[in-house]
Amino acid sequence: MLIYKIFRADEWATLQAQGASDGAPIDVSDGYVHFSTAKQAAETAAKYFAGVKGLTLLACDADAMGDDLKWEVSRGGALFPHLYRQIKMTDVVWSRALPFDRTAHQFPKDME
Repeated sequence: MLIYKIFRADEWATLQAQGASDGAPIDVSDGYVHFSTAKQAAETAAKYFAGVKGLTLLACDADAMGDDLKWEVSRGGALFPHLYRQIKMTDVVWSRALPFDRTAHQFPKDME
């Protein structure tokens, strides 16, 4: 199963350059890397990245993350994937620009 992480340009650049990252400031503060499912990603973008341009959407293989990935109750009582270690470039299956079209971010049509 693919899960998704939204990164700002500098966060994505750090992951690419260093091969691993603690994530965004909210991830560092909370002690885990926040991910979303395909169904949750648009709401996450609207809530935390409204109007932000230059974002990158990362798709990662949840099964490959093993026991470091926990599914925990979060927004609206839904289960969200939380990674209790650094995100690594080897976790990333694909990455794509996440354009903003004046009203919402445009997610790839082929997300699971």
